[in-house]
Amino acid sequence: MTYCVGIEVDEGLIFAADTRTSASFDDVRVYRKMHIFEFPGDRVFVIMSAGNLATTQLTLSRLKRDLEDPDAPRSLRSFSHLYEVAEYIGEVLVSSQARVSDEAQQSGVSVQSTLILGGQIAGERPGLYLVYPLGNCIATSPETPYLQIGESKYGKPILDRIIRASTSLEDAARCALVSLDSTIRSNLSVGMPIDMALIKAGDLRITQKMRLEADTPLYAEIHDTWSRKLEAAVHSLPSFPWEQGRSTEPVVASAGPRVPPRRTAPRLDPGDVQGQQ
Repeated sequence: MTYCVGIEVDEGLIFAADTRTSASFDDVRVYRKMHIFEFPGDRVFVIMSAGNLATTQLTLSRLKRDLEDPDAPRSLRSFSHLYEVAEYIGEVLVSSQARVSDEAQQSGVSVQSTLILGGQIAGERPGLYLVYPLGNCIATSPETPYLQIGESKYGKPILDRIIRASTSLEDAARCALVSLDSTIRSNLSVGMPIDMALIKAGDLRITQKMRLEADTPLYAEIHDTWSRKLEAAVHSLPSFPWEQGRSTEPVVASAGPRVPPRRTAPRLDPGDVQGQQ
């Protein structure tokens, strides 16, 4: 299993991914799931992957082949807009899945992969896209300024509570690490080390890049501090009536007057639109 998260804020982009790949219960390996294509001053792309490893590697190989071939009609350097790059990568992904499926059609193993593409082309703002196995894609929005692939449910609450377009790049990076840490704590199929990259808007290069092990001081401090602060927050929540000595009888909640629920704007969850154009 995998967990990757991309975050888009006004200041730029954050990418974070685990590196655990399991072929079986007793075959756990480490593979890089974050792949960087950097052309400083012109454009920079980060691709994160979840799903079939053979499909992912074939897709990346074809992208690199097109880059190295001067006669290739299209490559990561030939587009003027990021959404065109996302569509191109989607086409390569679909072709790669078909190739792997032909070679392993009797195995019963899914050959699908899902990708997150993020980056910036000179003249445009940074952007973030989720590329589905069908080749179609969606972008982030002001209501949902992040994208996840893989085992996403454990790391989603912190993103929903904290991430806004106005969130600083550094706070977004801390949220990404907490999101990964929460997932690793709850799911053994997601594991260390963590790869992280930052792209500051306008830099047109990777601004910061790091790999964090479990004993890396920065990660260890974030892990410990988050655990302690979370526990302290629970202890600081309002007391129940019986804790304050106001009553020794069991408390039965009163239904009271019915208050209509507050209506809020729906949030876009990428999983709700998978497979739709």
